[in-house]
Amino acid sequence: MAETPIYGVPHTGGVNDPFGPLRVIFASQRGTLVELGIGPIVTAGLILQVLSGSKMINVDFTNPNDRALFTGASKVLSVFMTLFEGLAFILGGAYNVTSQTTGIAQPPSIQDAFFILVQLLVAGIVIILLDEMLQKKWGFGSGISLFIAAGVCLSIVWDTIGPISPVSDNHYLGALIAFFQSLPTVLASPTSLTAWWSVLYRGGGLPDMLGFITTLGVFLIIIYLNGLRVEVPVSYARYRGFRGRFPIKFFYVSNIPVIFAAALFGNVYFIGQLIFNRYNPGCSSTGVDFWLSLIPGCYTQQSAQQGGQLIPSKGLAYYTFAPRSLSIVLGDPVRAAVYMAIFVLACVFFAVTWVEVGGMDSKTVSKQLIDSGMQIEGFRRSGSTVRQILDRYIPAVTVIGGITIGVIAAGADFLGAFGTGTGILLTVGIIQQYYEILVKERITEIYPGTKGLLG
Repeated sequence: MAETPIYGVPHTGGVNDPFGPLRVIFASQRGTLVELGIGPIVTAGLILQVLSGSKMINVDFTNPNDRALFTGASKVLSVFMTLFEGLAFILGGAYNVTSQTTGIAQPPSIQDAFFILVQLLVAGIVIILLDEMLQKKWGFGSGISLFIAAGVCLSIVWDTIGPISPVSDNHYLGALIAFFQSLPTVLASPTSLTAWWSVLYRGGGLPDMLGFITTLGVFLIIIYLNGLRVEVPVSYARYRGFRGRFPIKFFYVSNIPVIFAAALFGNVYFIGQLIFNRYNPGCSSTGVDFWLSLIPGCYTQQSAQQGGQLIPSKGLAYYTFAPRSLSIVLGDPVRAAVYMAIFVLACVFFAVTWVEVGGMDSKTVSKQLIDSGMQIEGFRRSGSTVRQILDRYIPAVTVIGGITIGVIAAGADFLGAFGTGTGILLTVGIIQQYYEILVKERITEIYPGTKGLLG
């Protein structure tokens, strides 16, 4: 579907793209059937998780009926979010066509708009069903994770060895190709720091060696931090001598906070564009337009060489849109600091919320250990005792892990990492999850009796 264009929509490339750089996270492709990607699914999950975490809706995740109802509600809301975002794309002018006679962008006719909406809705439902098919054990992992990893890997490979020339000066897109292309010029004056810096950092939004090195560094850091854990010694109450360890990872909630934070910021950017185009195109600072200039903000159009994107220039959207270049960070360090602070706070909030909502809190985990016949060595077999011990670790690793993952994601974006910092974090976590799933499947094949213990 990522290679099938929407029927009735002319090819526009990245111009006037409501998602723009955020597409790598949402596993979407401009002008194709996966225009919306996994955005509606993640947004629906975000809304329900916030409602559940704030106790606006009561869900008992230990009750199978409540879990089934919550899952069904998430899928229904995903369909409605697909419909809403499709309408927002159409009404916001994402599919406007420039007239050859007047030169003015005009919206599609009612019939064309309806047909475009039907295509987006059907494609969105197919994505939801593909995700559910994997969740129902017809495959490994989840469809959302698979879509994200594929999109990020494609972006990294293309930014590294892309053979096309995005500009007219014969500078190739791929960082490695551009590096070797410029190397003879630098070797002619090897003592010039300016020449070496021009090879490492190209600017203009083009992938360069600084981004390539950052990408490798982030991969290594995340792989190392994924291996950090606190191991609580446990034993099986029914059989003496059976001992093991219950691991509490440093990234206790994995990549969930980054997904939700990216979805939140993506929707601020997306909705802000629609409001700006429709109600405040002049970015006025009087009356109601003054508040629209602050929330969600104002936008400026990039040049055609830069992609023709609408980029936030003021207001809330300006401080929730990642500065993906070192020159932008140095040009406005206040914006970079505010963005990182907001992003880290969002990651911590969603990490804490997910622990409560996803049944990963100390109370639920202690009950699971006791119900499976386990106990912590040196302590009596009691749920309250196990909970007190887990309370020493789980809240701490949840907050510290959320802060760390937010800082790494934002910092990688500042240095121009390929696939974005958030995308790299998600991909490393997803690949590790698939590795663990395959190991678990292999163990249960060899030792069928471990299925009840592993879940």
